[in-house]
Amino acid sequence: MTNDDFHALIPAGGAGSRLWPISRRNRPKFLYDFLGSGRTMIQSTFDRLAAIAGADHVSVITGVAHEAAVRAQLPDLDGRNLFCEPVGRDSTAAIALPAAILANRYGRDCVIGSFAADHVIRDDETFGDCVREAVAAARVGYVTTIGIAATRPSTAFGYIRQGESLADRAPGAPHARVVKAFVEKPDAATAAAYLDTGEYRWNAGMFVMKTGVLLDLLKQLKPEIHAAVTEIASVWDGPVEVRDEAMERIWPGVEKIAFDYAVAEPLSAKGGVAMVPGGFGWDDIGDFNSVAALIPSADAFNNKIIGDAGKVLCLDSAGNVIAPESGRMVAMLGADDLVVIDTPDALLVAPRARSQEVKRMVAALATRGEDAVL
Repeated sequence: MTNDDFHALIPAGGAGSRLWPISRRNRPKFLYDFLGSGRTMIQSTFDRLAAIAGADHVSVITGVAHEAAVRAQLPDLDGRNLFCEPVGRDSTAAIALPAAILANRYGRDCVIGSFAADHVIRDDETFGDCVREAVAAARVGYVTTIGIAATRPSTAFGYIRQGESLADRAPGAPHARVVKAFVEKPDAATAAAYLDTGEYRWNAGMFVMKTGVLLDLLKQLKPEIHAAVTEIASVWDGPVEVRDEAMERIWPGVEKIAFDYAVAEPLSAKGGVAMVPGGFGWDDIGDFNSVAALIPSADAFNNKIIGDAGKVLCLDSAGNVIAPESGRMVAMLGADDLVVIDTPDALLVAPRARSQEVKRMVAALATRGEDAVL
């Protein structure tokens, strides 16, 4: 079965504030190579999806502030497939606008799949198989997600509760199951109980569906968003000045709401969401602990270095995450389990156990008016 009707979408937004001061508003995490692979996160995502859909069937939606950087990092991206928003309106709008544009170009039966720019996938071949199953389920009318195998009772992710098999209703998707419910990030005890049942998987926010199915759902569930993206899409491929006027006039007023809340959760209550289990190894690099888990130790004491290891010296120090981004030497003496991120204009020092709280530091700096370092 070919994938000629499949178009992959990469929403590339957000500031990745838990990874400050490497990730900034003007250079968010998807533009950075955290793993030292030689490819930034958005480049790796583009490569992965182009292998499935073809480079000409990959689109990106990002902020106007990142347009030049995205174009520079993705020279193989078709310019017609780069959609820029003047202000972020969350994932529903970010998926809905390209869906409406692609529906006009290719018809309402074309399938769109949304995959964030800042996720790490460790097995591209298995990922590709899961996407193809999700496309097959989408072809028969389901909004389909990919549920990640939960390897630990994490409180950092939402969960998907899976139900009965859909193999008999979705040819080409033998592992697809109905979604019973989407569940918010739980506490530790609840997360452990979820894993004990064997019914729950992590929600990575990957969604695949026909453009026509999505637009019909939006017309029913979020008519204002539907009206806005439909109007913008109707002029998108026309004169640039007409498109820009429509975006400036309409886009800032579009409701800011996550796709899970606007579409996936209410639809799952009606049995309209399918889930394909994903066992390909996944991480969203939500904080510096996540980065540390994905890179090798620099020494026998489990120190992890992001960037140039030649600029770090650790003596009697263990379990640290260090990024010498300023180019200066970072010397650690008798220091354990710290995050030390040294950039030219900002230095972060924090316990690794509080990595998730770096976002609080960013908020505090914003309150103080320290916009120059955000």
